[in-house]
Amino acid sequence: MKPLDEIVSHFGIKVNETDISPLGDGLINDTYKVTAGQAGDNQCYVLQRINHHIFKDVDTLQRNIGIVTRHIRAHLLTKGADDIDSRTLRFLENPETGKTYHFDGENYWRMMLFLDNTVTSKAVTPENAYRTGAAFGEFQHMLSDVTEELKESIPDFHNMEFRLEQFREAVNADRAGRADSVRNLIEELEKRSAHACLAEKLHREGKLPKRICHCDTKVDNILFDPEGNVVCVIDLDTVMPSFIFSDFGDFLRSAANTGREDDPDTGNVGFDMEIFRQFAKGYIESARCFLTPLETELLPYAAERFAYMQAIRFLTDYLNGDTYYKTEYPEHNLTRTKAQYALLRAIESKTEEMTDYIHGLTRV
Repeated sequence: MKPLDEIVSHFGIKVNETDISPLGDGLINDTYKVTAGQAGDNQCYVLQRINHHIFKDVDTLQRNIGIVTRHIRAHLLTKGADDIDSRTLRFLENPETGKTYHFDGENYWRMMLFLDNTVTSKAVTPENAYRTGAAFGEFQHMLSDVTEELKESIPDFHNMEFRLEQFREAVNADRAGRADSVRNLIEELEKRSAHACLAEKLHREGKLPKRICHCDTKVDNILFDPEGNVVCVIDLDTVMPSFIFSDFGDFLRSAANTGREDDPDTGNVGFDMEIFRQFAKGYIESARCFLTPLETELLPYAAERFAYMQAIRFLTDYLNGDTYYKTEYPEHNLTRTKAQYALLRAIESKTEEMTDYIHGLTRV
């Protein structure tokens, strides 16, 4: 790998190697904090090595992010918002190419301004679930009138029909000789396949739009100020056209799960309705101005859809011999599948309660 100070220089910033230190514990990109300037007058930046094995088209990735950040900035300016520079991500251009990334012959790099006095949180509480819902609802709202075309940074990322295609191929190929031992799970998931693909069906019928979504909704993809107020949404790599369910359902799949994603005791796995209620309340308060009645009606389906999708993905990998997800023991992906299936069942048991709650919010 090239020296990091040399990488930074391609963005017009001069620093020493000692001015660069690791930042965070992200699983996808390598991230560093860069401190430039004189003591007492420092400007800090974030340097990232983009994982081009996952994000194969870096130019499209950075173009998407540029469209989104410019549009959010324009939206905040129109509203007369305070401290706009702290509420939007700002990426530096490589003066040699005019792009917001640098390719060093092996790796792709980008730099952005570091936002001071902000924190992230991994813990999910009802309070920050509400604020996270409001933040992602507002994020979608600000991007609901984007006219420039965004492309998928990971093709078919949340395409249920594509995930089922992969699953059925894995069942038929049975490369690891495991299909017979999980036949009951395969059948249970197949029973739900048509319902799981409802969004794609409605989209083809012209009833359900695709919108610009974050597609990786987690509490730790929000920056908060020290008082716990939302500053901005971060980690924009997966921002792309999708159904609004991508942001609503994927958050609840992880945040409202009372057990672990790989919990060996499925008795621990349930669906936390208080987390659901607070996230849904915040989200609808921000997003109701642009959501269609059908999108609102199907929000409980979003939670089902993403538990189902993840169960399908884990079982596909198990049948293929554990080639995608890292595993700690031979049955790890099967354990994950069973935990996700238990979560799906728990969500299904709460569908009527979720629907009643959503109706209550939208009648206000």
